[in-house]
Amino acid sequence: MLTVHHLRISQSERIVWLCEELGIEYDLKLYNRREDNRLAPDEYKALHPMGIAPVITDGDLVLGESGAICEYIDRKYGGSRLSPGVDDPDFADHLFWYHFANGTLMTNGMMGIAAQAAGATEMPPFVADRTAKAWAMVEARAGEAEFFGGRNLTLADIMLGFSLTTGRAFGGMSLAPYPNLAAYLQRIGQRPAYQRAMAKAEPGMPPMLT
Repeated sequence: MLTVHHLRISQSERIVWLCEELGIEYDLKLYNRREDNRLAPDEYKALHPMGIAPVITDGDLVLGESGAICEYIDRKYGGSRLSPGVDDPDFADHLFWYHFANGTLMTNGMMGIAAQAAGATEMPPFVADRTAKAWAMVEARAGEAEFFGGRNLTLADIMLGFSLTTGRAFGGMSLAPYPNLAAYLQRIGQRPAYQRAMAKAEPGMPPMLT
């Protein structure tokens, strides 16, 4: 049985959403963050050498990394339904936004968090510039296509979902400057699979869709 190990309020919510979109059978195990430092508990850290979310187990397999997990599940259990093929007109856009999610958007956000943790009173200029450009690109894309991956929801949307919703809770980011993104998130919030996923992954916490 495929098991999704979900650390509350973390990137692993993506994997729950993916499984619900694909309509596959899986076992969900929830882990609460520690009260003293809000980090993962020791039992979660013991799952994988990196000790971070997400992690899945599938038989003897233990797999980390959001992108690797998304591709593994979509290919093995979903028939690659959320991954446009090379002849699909959305192939390149899907690839770009799929890798943009953690390669650019989340990376710059984490650099900002790291700077604050190191005592910086404001975000380093190059990080602020890259972050602003990344969110401007997100806003533009949300206004020109139904989904980031193109005509249909793809793994690109699954990967971006955390940064666009729950991830914003860490910085209290407002959607006021991003009307296209706000409209996109309302569309996502209406998807039954997303509603089921968030109810299971974050019970009692309203999804960050506004």
